[in-house]
Amino acid sequence: MNNFYEFNIENKLKNTLKYSNFIKPTPIQAKAIPIALNGKDILGTAQTGTGKTLAFTIPLINKLIINKNTKGLIVCPTRELASQVIDTITKLTINDIKIGSVLLIGGDSMQRQLRQLNKRARIIVGTPGRINDHLKRNSLNLSNVDYLVLDETDRMLDMGFTPQIENILKFIPKIHQTLLFSATLPSNILKISEKYLRMPERISVGSLSTPIEQIKQETFSLKQETKYNELINQLIERQGSILVFVKTKHGADKIVKKLKYDAHSAEAIHGNLRQSKRDRVIKGFRSGKSRILVATDVAARGLDIPLIQHVINYDLPQVPEDYIHRVGRTGRAGKNGSALTFLTNNDQRMWREIQKLINPNFKFEEKFNKKSLKKNKKFNKKRKSFKDKTNKFELRNKKRKFKFKNKKLKKLDQNNSNDNNINFSKKRKFKYRNFSNENSNSGEINSNNKKKFKFKKNKFKNRKRPKKFSFKKFKKK
Repeated sequence: MNNFYEFNIENKLKNTLKYSNFIKPTPIQAKAIPIALNGKDILGTAQTGTGKTLAFTIPLINKLIINKNTKGLIVCPTRELASQVIDTITKLTINDIKIGSVLLIGGDSMQRQLRQLNKRARIIVGTPGRINDHLKRNSLNLSNVDYLVLDETDRMLDMGFTPQIENILKFIPKIHQTLLFSATLPSNILKISEKYLRMPERISVGSLSTPIEQIKQETFSLKQETKYNELINQLIERQGSILVFVKTKHGADKIVKKLKYDAHSAEAIHGNLRQSKRDRVIKGFRSGKSRILVATDVAARGLDIPLIQHVINYDLPQVPEDYIHRVGRTGRAGKNGSALTFLTNNDQRMWREIQKLINPNFKFEEKFNKKSLKKNKKFNKKRKSFKDKTNKFELRNKKRKFKFKNKKLKKLDQNNSNDNNINFSKKRKFKYRNFSNENSNSGEINSNNKKKFKFKKNKFKNRKRPKKFSFKKFKKK
């Protein structure tokens, strides 16, 4: 398909596509849209930034135009991705197409969402957590849902949304059309497709595990303490927008604080930010107000920012698949991009796994220092010999120690037969005194082993005790 006008869709939708400047479909759109228009289930795999949103929104809107009694549900892993999907839907439902939509995400006003649901919105876009919240409240009705989209399904499973997704599917009619899209295709995705999809059509665009070819990938080996200085050097050398990925939320805020101090326009985005703050940060980055965006992996698959020239992996991701999604933020829409990864000595193991994911035939060669290994062997031999000597010494002196103890006891019995108890009591007293010095509040212990507690600050010392109640006054005479 050379353009969207060749698809078998309603004229109203064709006009809105033209108005929104959507002319030529991407490979995933050209493959998925005709199949979805025929009412078949789809298991689609494509990299980030290939145009999956239009691939499932165009058939959905076309279906809702034809049949006015149906609904559509789109489930996304993050708030950012859900917001971007709803923005695309609003572009496609302007002018003559009047189909209400609602965004159900966390961090947004629940009352506003309830008002939008009362207006009988026919397109529902949201995250698994907030959708389940509305189902518990009985404020969301999914009995008329005929079209279900699970976007970035592998990400949702990685985030632990499997129970929420299964609960949502209980409220949807058994007979419905399902479109499942994923950047990767692990075994858990295949299990879900077998369970919930009916004879799905397999669609794949590009390689499942390799980044886009237009991206120039580089690595920089350095020490942990020199990371920030090297980041500053890279920011000075590079032009255009830069997305920096870090491991933790605290790390993102810390780096942004340093960058602002060094006169760099930077903002942070992570899970702890409110939705209003997130929207402001993304708008500022899109408009060019802030050139640098420091993000955690929450932004690796949710952000739809077309103009990212550079990606810098300040920290390696905790999951190898996230590297692909990070790098996929740049080089979109056929444009060139670059990705730089900082590597320390602690990153070798994770980097090896990432390389295996990208290239299954990759062989990682480890270089060992032979001299250090020899030194360690010698040290171990010396250590063993020392142990053997100590063991022999202990065996020789076992008998001597036993005799010495017996002699000592004999002397005590002969000389201090009557004073044994006194000696032992002194030892006990000495031990208890040491114990009392360690715990100052425990007090002293006498030879009679009776504790006398002494408090430094006794609030009740000078307080008079209340008189005991007597029954003598009430006795009958």
